[in-house]
Amino acid sequence: MHALPFRARRSRPATRRGLAALVAAAVLVSGCSAADDALSSAGVGDDTDEETTAPPAAKPVIKTSVKKGATNVPVDTELQVDAKDASLKKVTVTYGDGTLDGTLADNGTRWTAADRLEPGMTYTVKSVGRSADGETVRTTSSFTTEALTLDQQTYPSVAPLDGETVGVGMPVVVTFDIPVTNKAAFERHMHVTTNPGQPGTWHWVSDTEVHYRPKKYWQAGTDVTVDIDVNGVDAGGGIYGQEDRRLTFSIGDAHVYKVNAQTHQMDVYSNGTLLRTIPITTGEQPAFTTRSGVKVIMEKFESKRMNSETVGITGSEAYDIDNVQWAMRVTNSGEFIHAAPWSVGSQGSANVSHGCTGMSTEDAAWLYAMTLRGDVVEYTGTDRPMEPDNGYGDWNIAWSDYKASSAL
Repeated sequence: MHALPFRARRSRPATRRGLAALVAAAVLVSGCSAADDALSSAGVGDDTDEETTAPPAAKPVIKTSVKKGATNVPVDTELQVDAKDASLKKVTVTYGDGTLDGTLADNGTRWTAADRLEPGMTYTVKSVGRSADGETVRTTSSFTTEALTLDQQTYPSVAPLDGETVGVGMPVVVTFDIPVTNKAAFERHMHVTTNPGQPGTWHWVSDTEVHYRPKKYWQAGTDVTVDIDVNGVDAGGGIYGQEDRRLTFSIGDAHVYKVNAQTHQMDVYSNGTLLRTIPITTGEQPAFTTRSGVKVIMEKFESKRMNSETVGITGSEAYDIDNVQWAMRVTNSGEFIHAAPWSVGSQGSANVSHGCTGMSTEDAAWLYAMTLRGDVVEYTGTDRPMEPDNGYGDWNIAWSDYKASSAL
């Protein structure tokens, strides 16, 4: 049988399954049309642009860490000014005749005072900032700090003096006129920096005195900076630091004098070189025995009156000698190195003094001329030890024990 042409081919009759599919397709086409109408009415899928309203910009705020109008503000307060949704451009803080300086963060969100506050003062804080849209924001506030009497403030005195050149044994000595009980807080604000660097530590002698020394004698030629940043710091017991102290000093040549009470000689070294051996006499008798240990030159006098009553020597052993030349103190208890022309016959052979180190006037003048406060005198040859608190006795304390007396 011949096939019919394609366009004349007859279709097969539709089955029930085929009819059902056609009906479903018709419903699907009808359903899509209805969904499109619903989306269009809701504005979804519509290409038409609509105008929207942006949220309002946040209001810029500048806030000072101390409440406006506050009174009796503690002097250890560290003032800050913060900006939110704005950038600080300038902060000015004035009080009395002074100005409190500060540092502005790079992102302009915070200003921090460089120091604590002064007692009994009214502070005025003026701040200028700018919001993201360029609006200038200005604020002004004032507050008053608590008033303090001198009995509520402790003042630090410091040795050496600013600009002084001292010997390799000189400790930094800070004394307070009113006791410090919150030692850790104070020590956190006391800093010593050196060039070249050398390890060192603070050592509290008492509530009113603290020393600093390196682990070994200072290196000759060292530059030292001392920063006692205790103004307004809480010292404990309602006491606050009264004033900051900052100073620099230098270390001179390494002078170390070695005294042997048995050989009655002093070897004078400078930077490790022996310059001269000097005949000397030291203390006799148990009551007047010169102390052995490391001593440091504390002060110098071209001429000094020496009265034994000032150190408790009376009776038949008493003395009162005016114009003792080239005297250099090495202990609080009254030991000096000085010229002793009255004992030249015993110098180099016997100990005849009341504890001082005597030598000829010529040798004493020579030694005095080269000596710096802080030079080291190392004594040997007696059974009486040097007390660590008898002058600058810091070097008679082991390094580990010295560090242990730090408050930190």
